[in-house]
Amino acid sequence: MSTTYGHLIAGKIRTGGDAFDVTNPYDGRVVGQAHYLTEAETEEAIATTAAALPATRALSAAARAAALDAIYHGLEARADEFAEVISAENGKPIMWAKGEVARGISTFRWAAEEARRFSGDLQRLDTDSSAAGRMAIIRRFPRGAVLGISPFNFPLNLVAHKIAPAIAAGAPILLKPAPKTPLSALLLGEIIAETDLPPGAVTIAIVPDARMSEVVADPRLPVVSFTGSERVGWMIKGAVPNKHVTLELGGNAAAIIAPDYDDLEWAAQRIATFGNYQAGQSCIGVQRVLVPRSAYDGFAALLVEKVAALKTGDPADPEVVVGPVIDDAAADRIEGWISEAVAGGADLLTGGERDGRTIAPTVLANAADDAKVLTEEVFGPVLTLVPYDTLDDAFELVNASRFGLQVGIFTRDLQVAYTAHRELEVGGVVIGDVPSFRADQMPYGGVKASGVGREGLRSAMDDFTEERVLVLTGLDL
Repeated sequence: MSTTYGHLIAGKIRTGGDAFDVTNPYDGRVVGQAHYLTEAETEEAIATTAAALPATRALSAAARAAALDAIYHGLEARADEFAEVISAENGKPIMWAKGEVARGISTFRWAAEEARRFSGDLQRLDTDSSAAGRMAIIRRFPRGAVLGISPFNFPLNLVAHKIAPAIAAGAPILLKPAPKTPLSALLLGEIIAETDLPPGAVTIAIVPDARMSEVVADPRLPVVSFTGSERVGWMIKGAVPNKHVTLELGGNAAAIIAPDYDDLEWAAQRIATFGNYQAGQSCIGVQRVLVPRSAYDGFAALLVEKVAALKTGDPADPEVVVGPVIDDAAADRIEGWISEAVAGGADLLTGGERDGRTIAPTVLANAADDAKVLTEEVFGPVLTLVPYDTLDDAFELVNASRFGLQVGIFTRDLQVAYTAHRELEVGGVVIGDVPSFRADQMPYGGVKASGVGREGLRSAMDDFTEERVLVLTGLDL
């Protein structure tokens, strides 16, 4: 008998609406049951979230931080349970699921710290004689209730990146998790329900996709924070031009081996691992590997060796690194793109086989410039090798992409790092490692087709709030 997980509405856990099964992508077994909101429950969820704004806005820094502390302690106490749920509903190997739980804990812990120091600024205004005796206090207040929409690939930590900054900033939030992987979010709701947050401060519920356009358009939710596909993200932004919308979308991240870099063994291992972790279902997973032509053959052999050694299979096996992709449609698409690239002249150096929803980690070379494995986001375990002549050429290849999320550069040259930071049109440049590195407190997001706005605790708090100025007059400064 599978466990039934309930919504969090008005501070209480409850079930209702049409039930549906959540299945394991690897073997298809039912791992839990959740419910879609009814039309009446959807209205209640929006109304209670919006109505909570006065109470959440008035919460002291101590109260916000205490709630966030309680959540991360609750996650710590149930870490193994959360890892098992993530792995079961997502197909993520247990080793990566445990890492996601650790990051979720860190995200709420950082949010508690940010809540304590979310103080504002003080400005003297008597720098001009006409403003003698005046001072300004600038604080940030919530723009309103937030609609958070999270994806399937990180069903706990990307939920945390919506909820934690909202609590820290005093903004109520309605969080809609991905229907394919809702259980981790609903389980988190059980912990949040035990805090002293006002009813409606956090709502976690699954709205049917057919009703989401109405929810996105609802004026009672003036902030929309979306993480997911490029197509849906820009559609949301276009549909609600008067709302404050943040988008964390896709990418086809590049890892560059700079000419000066000599530890190719390390680089190959890191690229092999982080081109295939989460079965490649990470927007900053390595996809394009740019290598100096002089080192290309040797590095290609190293990379193929490392990729072929990655263990694939049952995500419950602690030694498995690469599990299944989320569903048959994803597996069909990835398999099709690999076949299309090979038909267009690409060399298949390793992988490419499919077993159910598991795609063997794949390395391609000599793909056509317009091949989807280079120009689009594969979101699967596929690496494509590209030689280059000069570092300027490599930078041009990065900037030629319509995406701009993160890039990793294996170099020991400080000037290369500074130049890359200035010249590359991306949200983040990682030196000495893969683009897949993310610390949860740092600003994170992209440019161009990769989105607008930034996640990371303080950055998201800024996105959820706006400045309000208080001018004091008649002071003896």
